[in-house]
Amino acid sequence: MRVADPAVEDRYYQALLARAADHVGVFYVGVRTTGVFCIATCRARKPKRENVEFYTTFKAALDAGFRPCKVCRPTENAELAPPEVAAAIELAREHPKEKIGDARLRAAGIAPERVRRWFLRHYGMTFHAFQRMARVNQAVRELQSGRKASDCAMDAGYDSLSGFGYIYKKYLGATPRGSEGVRAILLARLTTPLGPMFACASEQGVCLLEFVDRRMLESEFEDLQRRLQAPILAGENEHLRALRRQLDEYFAGSRQRFELALHLPGTPFQQQAWQALLAIPCGSTASYQQQAEAIGRPHAARAVAAANGMNRVAIVVPCHRVVGKDGSLTGYGGGLERKRWLLAHEHGMGMGDAGGADRA
Repeated sequence: MRVADPAVEDRYYQALLARAADHVGVFYVGVRTTGVFCIATCRARKPKRENVEFYTTFKAALDAGFRPCKVCRPTENAELAPPEVAAAIELAREHPKEKIGDARLRAAGIAPERVRRWFLRHYGMTFHAFQRMARVNQAVRELQSGRKASDCAMDAGYDSLSGFGYIYKKYLGATPRGSEGVRAILLARLTTPLGPMFACASEQGVCLLEFVDRRMLESEFEDLQRRLQAPILAGENEHLRALRRQLDEYFAGSRQRFELALHLPGTPFQQQAWQALLAIPCGSTASYQQQAEAIGRPHAARAVAAANGMNRVAIVVPCHRVVGKDGSLTGYGGGLERKRWLLAHEHGMGMGDAGGADRA
């Protein structure tokens, strides 16, 4: 639908001028003079205020007669993997034990340079490093199931056991012979209507879900590795696959309750606060004071707010449902516009019992 509130339009226009990343997916701006529509971070020259109108969905912008901007490609949310990159990722998934080199990519009609640039921008690593992590993760599981290190090395594309052992130790801090106690936190990148997110899961469950532009995200990764005594590797397991599927359903409006195993390392007080968050129904909100009372600590509203700020699993552990005592929006790690969008989205789904996710 088209945004009709002038105050909201003014706020969105300022976000457009600032190319605010936390507004990606929150609005789509139609430019009357060009007939195109864009997202907040578009690099094209900015239109005048009187020449724009704002929409809450790209479908609404399309229905109004605007066509997608070729610069920011809003229907892809500017963050989806382009076709070449998606093809490269699919190739790696189909052949998890093989090294997909530049020659293999070119033979498949994929430009390695484009894939490399996309991975550096969105993962902070090359496509080849991404593959190495995935192969090491596969090797861990096979070694722990009783396979020989030499067989795992050959399957992973290494010509020698020493080369395999070097990479294994680099990522896991242990040799293949000492793999029995090795654990890894797996990292995946998800695309959502509000922008891309990083998700992490251990063997026990989902332990992180954050927007990629969240401040201090690198510190969160470091803290998570320290608490779980495990390195973060690119990869996927059943918990991340379930998260991806259920998030898609949530954003489509067909899921109010997440049914996921969660792994939430923290102090006993933090875990109490997070459990109180999980009890806030979808379509409802609560204040910090109400959250504190729910855990039997009525004088600990400020401590509860601090615990909420340490929540690593956005949306699923719904700290966006906490508002000020007067009903005003309070701080949110993903940005207030995302918080406003999530609350409006959940209100539109109805006031059912969302419950919480299962905690491992």
